[in-house]
Amino acid sequence: MVHTLKEQDVKYEEVVNSKPKKFILWLFVVSSTIMFGGFTSFYIVFAASKGKGHGLVLPDAFMYSTLILIGSSICLFLAAKALKAGNIKSEKILLWGTMALALVFAYLQVDAWSVLYQTGATLVNNNAAISLIYIVSGFHLLHIFGGLCFILNCIFGAYGGIPVARAKYRMEIASIFWHFIDILWIYLYVFLLLNS
Repeated sequence: MVHTLKEQDVKYEEVVNSKPKKFILWLFVVSSTIMFGGFTSFYIVFAASKGKGHGLVLPDAFMYSTLILIGSSICLFLAAKALKAGNIKSEKILLWGTMALALVFAYLQVDAWSVLYQTGATLVNNNAAISLIYIVSGFHLLHIFGGLCFILNCIFGAYGGIPVARAKYRMEIASIFWHFIDILWIYLYVFLLLNS
């Protein structure tokens, strides 16, 4: 009976401590949405006032990185399912897969910047719409590195043998953030394609 009460106390503590952290994460998601909404609003206003968009053919690396990011979200989704099913081995493999795909995404973003730069589209130029491509993709890449921290936290938990309730909480936090930045990039990529 005492053991059961202690287990209930631990679960209660985890629930109580997790609510503020999850609330902060959602605040960050909302504030990031507002920030990127501001960037794209500026782009629309600038393009309307100047009568031109960025006028570039976006590098293929942006398209490939979009597909890679979708693949990483699928990996993370399957990792969460594996955790719920108690299949820790599959969870670990899928988390490492998510991590690897995220690093490929980061490489492709840098490669896209290199292609843009080689075509003469530099960050500092007389067309703010071109500069915005670097800014939004750069800020998004910072979000990717933040998401990698959440995924690493899940990986450490999987290898550290933490309680299942805590592992599921870590996975939930990582999933919320990772799927958000996935959706955010798809929005940004489609926006830049449609507003060239």
